[in-house]
Amino acid sequence: MRCVESVKIKEKNEKQQRMNHKQKLPFSAQLEAFLFYHGEAVSVLKIASVLGISEEEVSFGLRELQETLEKDSKRGLTLLWKEKYVPLEAKLRQAPLETKLLMGQVQLVTKPEFAFIFQKLIRGDLEEELTPAALDTLSIVAYLGPLSRAEIDYVRGVNSSFILRNLLLRGLIERREEKKGALYQYEASFDFLKHLGLRKVKDLPEYETYRGMLTRFQEQNKSDSFKPAVS
Repeated sequence: MRCVESVKIKEKNEKQQRMNHKQKLPFSAQLEAFLFYHGEAVSVLKIASVLGISEEEVSFGLRELQETLEKDSKRGLTLLWKEKYVPLEAKLRQAPLETKLLMGQVQLVTKPEFAFIFQKLIRGDLEEELTPAALDTLSIVAYLGPLSRAEIDYVRGVNSSFILRNLLLRGLIERREEKKGALYQYEASFDFLKHLGLRKVKDLPEYETYRGMLTRFQEQNKSDSFKPAVS
């Protein structure tokens, strides 16, 4: 019994330490880190749910972060808002900024003036052959898609944002949104299948074998964080 109580006390102390550490971090910095890691447009509702705070607090923090990024000429990032379409009723037109922001999604992006850097980078990426990491990611998407970036990261064990962008630019994968505010789902593109001379994803070599391997991997890890999509 004493052993069990000691474990509970230790877990409680560790949780309290994490809470204290979180409270010491500037909220705008927490939001910036969240958006950077997420790598895609995300709704205010989703951010609030993950951070365990109200949507109004998130909206206020995002506005503060945007002002900080815009005022600092030494920063290369800003926030891009993707507002959800809502009928322009009179009362909506008069709604405060915070209310309008709750209706859409936000993404951390580079400022327009730095576009020349990425134009060179993109041209270089498209001219080069796929790296082993890109081939690895493409295989995961092809055999296991549709799946979210978080699921891809889980399988690979690393962040895949940059590689997914590269594959999208090459037209090898597609990204779609199942419903408003949901995570993007990635899958092999029609051009990818056409390039391989295939009619459907299930025609990939040893398709069922590789999907079965992932299922066994999931069962061994006893994790519900990733489930293969049903074809």
